[in-house]
Amino acid sequence: MLNPVTDAFEAQLRAVLPAAAFKDDIAPYLTEPRGRWAGQGLVVAPGSTDEVAAVVKACVDARIGIVPYSGGTGLVGGQLLQDGAAPVVLSLERMNRIRDIYPSENVLVCDAGVILADVQKAAEDVGRLFPLSLASEGSARIGGLLSTNAGGVNVLRYGNARAQCLGLEVVRPDGSVWHGLTRLRKDNTGYDLRNLMIGAEGTLGIITGAALKLAPRPVGVGAAMMAVPSPAAALNLLAMAGERIGDGISAFEIMHRQGFDFLAEVGPEVKQPFDNIPEWCVLIDVGLPAGLPPEAALEGLFEAAFEAGLVTDGVIAQSHAQRDAFWHIRESIPEANRRIGSVSSHDISVPLSAVPEFIQRGKQALAEVGAFRINCFGHLGDGNLHYNVFPIPGRTRADYEAERLRVKEVVHDLVDAMDGSVSAEHGIGRLKVDDLERYGDPVKLSMLRAIKDALDPLGIMNPGAVLRQV
Repeated sequence: MLNPVTDAFEAQLRAVLPAAAFKDDIAPYLTEPRGRWAGQGLVVAPGSTDEVAAVVKACVDARIGIVPYSGGTGLVGGQLLQDGAAPVVLSLERMNRIRDIYPSENVLVCDAGVILADVQKAAEDVGRLFPLSLASEGSARIGGLLSTNAGGVNVLRYGNARAQCLGLEVVRPDGSVWHGLTRLRKDNTGYDLRNLMIGAEGTLGIITGAALKLAPRPVGVGAAMMAVPSPAAALNLLAMAGERIGDGISAFEIMHRQGFDFLAEVGPEVKQPFDNIPEWCVLIDVGLPAGLPPEAALEGLFEAAFEAGLVTDGVIAQSHAQRDAFWHIRESIPEANRRIGSVSSHDISVPLSAVPEFIQRGKQALAEVGAFRINCFGHLGDGNLHYNVFPIPGRTRADYEAERLRVKEVVHDLVDAMDGSVSAEHGIGRLKVDDLERYGDPVKLSMLRAIKDALDPLGIMNPGAVLRQV
């Protein structure tokens, strides 16, 4: 049983932390982007690994829970605790230093509180690329991105956050520090503790530093929007693109016209790429070495795909500005979704070949529940779809409160039946604990519980996230 934060405990922390570690306005740390959850607790922002360790040790002695807080952009409630004993909310924002860069090794070492965009800029300054990219990169922090094993748009080429990390520094649940900031690419000396911590959502320790992989910057980059007659055609286009361009494909996104309709309805204001918006289209992004013009590669792909009946229209970016405009459309769709207000949002994945069938069956299954608008878009290259269900015109999500859980159940049951995942890249947090228990393999769940109990026997690390608090 955990204890709540008290005035006496706060005074104890103020004796060991500088004044800068305490926040005057804590409201931003106790809310989440969708407004469905409200948190509680004492917010502190240590400025070093030693200060994090001091907080953890104090919490161990007092049996007080800790909720690690990174950029606050998570969508499954992992960054706040609504019920139970008020915890310490530990923000990483003051740990924002790039520690070292090794361009010849393609390695960057940084604090866990560094914002993703700042890591990208530091890599660019030495002629390298940090390829993790997602819509919240201007506020998301490295520690949170690793703790959730974030995906984003470039997973097809570069992998999830896990694939872009070599080593970690972690404060363990007893306050000791694991100094695992290795820059080695080969190190078979026991269990892979790095990958155990990545994706653990702060339930096994607090990431305070990371050694990240950098990549060469592609010499030629380009993008194209192509209209496709169906998701099946998009999948065949992906295969054709792989045969023609190979590893040069950085991203392959699919978008339904509902997303464009939402943009036209509520904004953000964007320039539409087609005179007549197709039912389905894909955004293809490429990065090629010297001597291979991206425009020519995309033109050749379009011509071959058009002849094969896989595309019906297309626009190839003729400048960096036009490429950025294509991506602005894709990255604006989540904001339009937010302004409309979803009945239920789903971050799911299914095997690639099952994507067309899932989209068809999902629409049919939801029609039996009620009348909805469905905005399906996402990372077709890795099978990750953002499958979001919205009110019909003239109604709001509040009108569907009675149907919300049923909608989620219908979608997730179908995903599970098709050997997919009900959490492709957003994590479990607290929102999906029930889903993990419903769809998870019982043996896997028992292994997760054994790991949690072994490394965090007091249950103070992000209590109730991923696994139900017992």
